[in-house]
Amino acid sequence: MISVGFSILGVTGLHFVNSGIKINGKYYRETLLKEELLPDMRDFSEYFIFQQDSVPAKETVDLSTETIAFTPTDSPDLNPVYCKVWSLLHEQVYKVNVNNFERIQTVWDELDQGIIDKAIKQWRTSLRACVEAKGGHFEHKL
Repeated sequence: MISVGFSILGVTGLHFVNSGIKINGKYYRETLLKEELLPDMRDFSEYFIFQQDSVPAKETVDLSTETIAFTPTDSPDLNPVYCKVWSLLHEQVYKVNVNNFERIQTVWDELDQGIIDKAIKQWRTSLRACVEAKGGHFEHKL
């Protein structure tokens, strides 16, 4: 598992979860979020939106303050990392027949900020369409 943060201000480092680590709610909150990802994100800004792929547990939401907004979603159309960035990263990583963390890190470090900016712009468009559809199907409006 890899976690990352990105914004129009830049990207965080990649946060890898070592194989054999049991990812439960406590590990996710205490280690991955509090010790790694959130401090990296705060290097860019005190205000940011934190999005995860599913509805966060109450304990995870309780981490939020005025500076963190959670936007849970199971829709790939509302997840710019999944929809735009990971697919490009995956394509670039597997261009070379090397499958290791170093290759993933190299590709991430070389990722053009313009790609991130486009993903964020598309995310905003998707959010507006979702709101207009009152949470219903909106993909046809994109």
